[in-house]
Amino acid sequence: MVLSVVLVVLSLAILYFGADFLVKGSSSMAVRAGISPLVVGLTVVALGTSAPELVVSIKSALEGIGSIAVGNVIGSNIFNICVILGISAMICPLQVDRRLIRIDTPIMLIASLLFVLLFSDGHFGRLPGILFLVGIAGYMLFCVYKAKKGEAIEGEQEIKPTKSWLLDVILVIGGLLLLVWGSDMLVKNAVIIAKALGWSEAVIGLTIVAAGTSMPELATSVVAALKKRTDIAIGNVIGSNIFNLFAVLGATATITPIRTDQINVLDMAVMLGAAIIVLPFMRTGFRIERWEGIVLFIIYLVYTLYLLI
Repeated sequence: MVLSVVLVVLSLAILYFGADFLVKGSSSMAVRAGISPLVVGLTVVALGTSAPELVVSIKSALEGIGSIAVGNVIGSNIFNICVILGISAMICPLQVDRRLIRIDTPIMLIASLLFVLLFSDGHFGRLPGILFLVGIAGYMLFCVYKAKKGEAIEGEQEIKPTKSWLLDVILVIGGLLLLVWGSDMLVKNAVIIAKALGWSEAVIGLTIVAAGTSMPELATSVVAALKKRTDIAIGNVIGSNIFNLFAVLGATATITPIRTDQINVLDMAVMLGAAIIVLPFMRTGFRIERWEGIVLFIIYLVYTLYLLI
């Protein structure tokens, strides 16, 4: 089992660099092709940072491990709000843009509730998957439309092209290969660890796999908080949760329907509860204060201890 633990850590590093290479290469290609940096940030970069979750969930579902495919998304969304937002708020209180309260966070809530309702029987089929893909396409088009009207978008950042097209292609291909390799290594060894510890595959998906695939978002938000770019720190988390539900689950279920009986009502309730509780936190003075970040982090610790014990 020690070797499997080492390989899981290695696979998480591979996934991190794979996503980083894919984002850099594809963003550079898009900007070089004349697409505005803002639109690239709303589409290519957003999808790229969710690439680890996407590849791991598809890989798990194809191998019949629906518990990891779904647990990865549920766990990632809980981790994103409770840990990433929690740590970011503890570093620097997060100023909340009104757009997040009016539009993006309610969309995250709707997506979370829809998933809970559609997955209540432990099955998420192709039709819901296609509907979720339509949802993410509509959300991205809406963001692009708002951006063109001149409205500020959370997570906006400057994107510079690399030195050459050839480097872009190498980064994209290399990133994709690393993501496939890392996801295969992660899923196989996570299952080995789960069996050795007597844990269910769902617990591994909700904890180790979910936290690992959220590393790009964690790095982005923590660095943004340290630089006091709280708009990026919080926008990154809300956007990632929307993409995880609509894009990751949508694409996975469209490719192969997901079935599992290991994800229970409590897991979905914690994900939905985290999405609900963050909204009043945002509305109090349009800031997420340090103490609120501590509360979010404690929620994650209690939930994780429950899973492991």
